[in-house]
Amino acid sequence: MNLSDPISDLLTRIRNAQANRQETVTSPSSTVKINLLEVLKREGYIRAFKTVQNGPRVDVIVELKYTDPDNQPVIQMIERVSKPGRRVYSALEKMPKVYNGLGISILSTSKGVMSDHEAREANVGGEILCRVF
Repeated sequence: MNLSDPISDLLTRIRNAQANRQETVTSPSSTVKINLLEVLKREGYIRAFKTVQNGPRVDVIVELKYTDPDNQPVIQMIERVSKPGRRVYSALEKMPKVYNGLGISILSTSKGVMSDHEAREANVGGEILCRVF
């Protein structure tokens, strides 16, 4: 299967799985997806993820996270910002805050994929991949 935007595919799979209250979601693996999932795990939006060999390709299985009392998804909103047809870059000084700092932006920087908080600490800007709240 050939996808033009694999990051959007992963984000859509996560949104759809959470709408159906699924515990896990499976997606084809790539380096950028693994780095993006590491940021989501560090920030507490997903429980865990692991890679598995599925014939000739490698898949990633993501364990989604829900709140305890009412079983609502932790990720209320996840959306793609930079797309293949329109890349969005941000300098450190002009980096937007998601919901006044309650959410995060995930960036691809020269020092790797990181959240906007980590990018401010590392003093780097970059391409804004997605926003999460």
